[in-house]
Amino acid sequence: MIHITLPDNSVREYEKGITPYQIALDISEGLARNVLAAKVNDKVVALNYEIPEDANIVLLTWAQEEGKAVFWHSTAHLMAAAIAELYPGVKFGIGPSIENGFYYDIDFMDYTISSDDFPAIEAKMQALVSEKIQFVRKEVSKKDALDFFNEKGEVYKVELINDLEDGTISFYSSGQFTDLCRGPHLFNTAPIKAIKLLNTAGAYWRGDEKRKQLTRIYGIAFPKKKELDEYLVLLEEAKRRDHRKLGKEMELFTFSQKVGAGLPIWLPKGTALRERLENFLKKVQKSYGYQQVMCPHIGNVELYKTSGHYQKYGADSFRPITTPQEGEEFFLKPMNCPHHCEIYAFKPRSYKDLPLRIAEFGTVYRYEQSGELHGLTRVRGFTQDDAHLFCTPDQIKAEFCKVIDIILYIFKTLDFKDYTAQVSLRDPANKEKYIGSDENWAKAESAIIEAAAEMGLNTVVELGEAAFYGPKLDFMVKDALGRKWQLGTVQVDYNLPERFGLEYTDSDQQKKRPVMIHRAPFGSMERFVAVLLEHTAGNFPLWLTPDQVIILPISDKYRDYAYLVKKVLEENDIRATIDERSEKAGRKIRDAEVSKVPFMIIVGEKEEIEQTISVREHGAGDQGSMPVADFVRLIQDKINQELHKE
Repeated sequence: MIHITLPDNSVREYEKGITPYQIALDISEGLARNVLAAKVNDKVVALNYEIPEDANIVLLTWAQEEGKAVFWHSTAHLMAAAIAELYPGVKFGIGPSIENGFYYDIDFMDYTISSDDFPAIEAKMQALVSEKIQFVRKEVSKKDALDFFNEKGEVYKVELINDLEDGTISFYSSGQFTDLCRGPHLFNTAPIKAIKLLNTAGAYWRGDEKRKQLTRIYGIAFPKKKELDEYLVLLEEAKRRDHRKLGKEMELFTFSQKVGAGLPIWLPKGTALRERLENFLKKVQKSYGYQQVMCPHIGNVELYKTSGHYQKYGADSFRPITTPQEGEEFFLKPMNCPHHCEIYAFKPRSYKDLPLRIAEFGTVYRYEQSGELHGLTRVRGFTQDDAHLFCTPDQIKAEFCKVIDIILYIFKTLDFKDYTAQVSLRDPANKEKYIGSDENWAKAESAIIEAAAEMGLNTVVELGEAAFYGPKLDFMVKDALGRKWQLGTVQVDYNLPERFGLEYTDSDQQKKRPVMIHRAPFGSMERFVAVLLEHTAGNFPLWLTPDQVIILPISDKYRDYAYLVKKVLEENDIRATIDERSEKAGRKIRDAEVSKVPFMIIVGEKEEIEQTISVREHGAGDQGSMPVADFVRLIQDKINQELHKE
């Protein structure tokens, strides 16, 4: 007999070899109908897994992310099985679950595939679902695995198998389709009730631009049709909110192939918006004792060899810049931190100088693959709201908590209410991926965990997600559509001060090594603006929006009065423009609504005589007539409320 501990800490006794499905059935038939997989001693397994010893178990349903992942991974295999029948001879790459759904990378050989083919593939998938086909696992030797896929000409599977160790290889079969997969999967296809294939994209095999480009098909599936219908509504709303579409309509930014892919160009309105965000953060930082610095956009290659970025990020950087001097090379900077280490090293430091807090809106460059570029969220040149704090070991937790304070204030001001703090730690099984001693890593990880607990954050722990030089706290924010984005980040680093030989003289007159904290509350200006655009659907807070007011004279006769109103507004730091087009007032109002200007002021004969303005608020309609001075107070009160939320 073995003992099974459930999430409520109750313990049940079963015969050795009991399966998660049998345990679910023992608890209730309703649970057995809904269970998708299980987590046994923190390892996700299939429902028919035979438990060999005492274990902790969590039965996974659609309510858990791990349950969704198994569901979507199984649907990826289902799609591959359908495609194998419809398009004989195609070659398969990989087909994982992702945050929302799944994809499969496929070499369609001589076939042409597009979204027009999706209905036929979906129909075949539904036919396989109705057969309740089982997902059957089989462990195979490396030789047998190679023989099987070589015979089928599955070159991509063969390459994957060659990278695996013998004794670790498993197949999953669903009907006539067999795939290389570690699993786990659903017991059978029956729970997959609603399927939708979404789009295709090109994907280089193993992310290498020099390899063949495969066709990636994205899809999603749900256990109920109602959930699929709700998701498709959200998808349409996401298209409406797409920051690339809104950025063009609102004239915030653009891209030019002549300038280069992934290199955004900020237009006047977008530049002004960025400046307001920067000034907002600079003001907050100043109150916390930060000093602004500026560094070059390039650095000698030796700088990045010292920091370790050359070894870790060399392949993702732009090619070195060579000079006429023999052997001299520079890099477009991929990170700001090495430059900031040199600022610390500029002069001798005492414990009385610490903590030293230096901040920079520093532009960095990384050579992202062209297929990965996406609007402002994935670019090759971006500006980080970067800062580095140098402190004594005793100051770490207090400084870390102050950084968290800044991040939470930003989220509150910009109305990001739903977030989780992800404690990203080193993968203890792959320590070679990281630099620094075990002792330093243990101290850094403890500091982050303690600070997060002290601040009362809702946290999750992720192993293997740390930066190569230290653990970090990543803030995962949900936007208005429920999508998760990684925005603010804070990282503790004992290693760069070591590599750069940074020191301070302590109170005992001994030389000590400072600890470095990296932090970026926005993450990057580009990504943050993109997320904010989609979160607000372009309806920025009044203090931030590019145009706060648009003045609409109902005819050319009232243009002079419109300019008089504009002058008064600008004297009170209110941003206003005038629509001077010879269009009807109704057309001007409709256009102003589309461009999401928060307030419209309409002026005509009545307003000029009475020295008033007629006000309309975006999304709220007519606000009546009022003196300009009253409108100024209205705007100032609204901005004050936005920037000082309780």
